[in-house]
Amino acid sequence: FPYTTLFRSEYKDRVGEIVYGVVKNTENGNVIVDISGAEAFLPRFALIRGESFRQNDKIKAYVEEVRQSNVGHQIFLSRTHKEFLSQLFKHEIPEVGDGIVVVKAVARDAGSRSKIAVFSSDKNIDPVGSCVGIRGSRIRGIISELHGEKIDIIQYSPELAKFVVSAITPAEVLKVVIDEDVGKIELVVPENQLSLAIGRHGQNIKLTSELIGWKIDVLSDKAESARRSEEFASGT
Repeated sequence: FPYTTLFRSEYKDRVGEIVYGVVKNTENGNVIVDISGAEAFLPRFALIRGESFRQNDKIKAYVEEVRQSNVGHQIFLSRTHKEFLSQLFKHEIPEVGDGIVVVKAVARDAGSRSKIAVFSSDKNIDPVGSCVGIRGSRIRGIISELHGEKIDIIQYSPELAKFVVSAITPAEVLKVVIDEDVGKIELVVPENQLSLAIGRHGQNIKLTSELIGWKIDVLSDKAESARRSEEFASGT
């Protein structure tokens, strides 16, 4: 990216943080951002689908990388990185910023849908409720910042079966089978909720798998029953 000229080495310590800036220029969909006198590069593939910026627009972005080059330190930003969502929670939700509620995992299809798992060791704190706020007051601002991206806030559990049942929301789970040898989880759901569990273009099951870090297969209760019958007949 030859037209990014950056000279502020202190930003190398800010990788993983959110920065605020002003759009200085745009070229072929890429955005040059002024952040306190330093130029940063926000490539078009790191923009949320459908969003565009014009000169002098205020912008919020995640510092994904700072590279050393012969002109100084080049700062690369992102608005699609899953950690951008995690950092927004730290900025916008006091309990997360204070460490009372912890973000344990994030899965994101930027601009469409995300799943974020939250946890609190304080039994008196409802981590999901803290993030949502009264009538959605807290999460609303984050959704607006992400151009209407749907966000499923999941209560994290160290019990894998319990966690995956929460993560596959909004589908109901009838049975969880965990195969640790192959690192796979099988979920049995009602026949009428199979498409809901999988999601459009497989999005829900993909995000759930990414969130918990396991491969997941989903089948209906009818399909599982038929399989059991076949296995029984074969065994007999």
